[in-house]
Amino acid sequence: MSIHIKPIGIIQTPYKQKFAIPRQPGLVPSALGTIFFENEFNDPNYLRGLEQFSHLWLLFNFHQTADKPHSPLVRPPRLGGNKKQGVFATRSTFRPNNIGMSVVEFVSIEQKNKQLSLVVRGMDLLDGTPILDIKPYIPYADSVPQANGGFAHTAPTLMQVEYTAEANEQLLYLQNNETNLKTLISEVLSQDPRPAYQTSKEQNKPYGMTLCNLNIQWRVVENSNIVFSVEKIN
Repeated sequence: MSIHIKPIGIIQTPYKQKFAIPRQPGLVPSALGTIFFENEFNDPNYLRGLEQFSHLWLLFNFHQTADKPHSPLVRPPRLGGNKKQGVFATRSTFRPNNIGMSVVEFVSIEQKNKQLSLVVRGMDLLDGTPILDIKPYIPYADSVPQANGGFAHTAPTLMQVEYTAEANEQLLYLQNNETNLKTLISEVLSQDPRPAYQTSKEQNKPYGMTLCNLNIQWRVVENSNIVFSVEKIN
């Protein structure tokens, strides 16, 4: 049996590469994303009443790994990238059907030049991710406070984020009214985006990521990420 699924839209996010995307939704609340709907679904009636809900479920396609083989066992970053778990006991992107789901915060519904869009906050999705479905988050049914989270029961420990004087000057020049860039960068880096197998290795190693249209570089010194360069990508 085969099932045909078509995307209802595409989301634009600050995350231009897989590296540095938060490993769960809601960890970077400053991150804004905009879903642009395909022609067939470019009708405000599809979203009527959605503004009643503070949070939404997004079902999406892991499009960058869609052509990659899956395995029954994967190595979750939360376990240091060494211990194997069954793929259905994780949120790995390498899945038989490449389907993901995330809770996001509803921000607004917009329509400009006849293009319908939905703005959300706190997503963990790569820029250009196909959205398959949107469902309202229902607190009494979707929240289970006494649930056991297994190996991911507690939130990860956050790292400190600091900026050199040069990086602060660059941010001041690049800052715009739509996004607090420093807050966004700090929230992303506080999650320690390094691969799990590198978190205990040499100090002072430089790292880089693309966030929005910026190339951001930092070094890890003890338990702090020191941002030393924030440059706009031409």
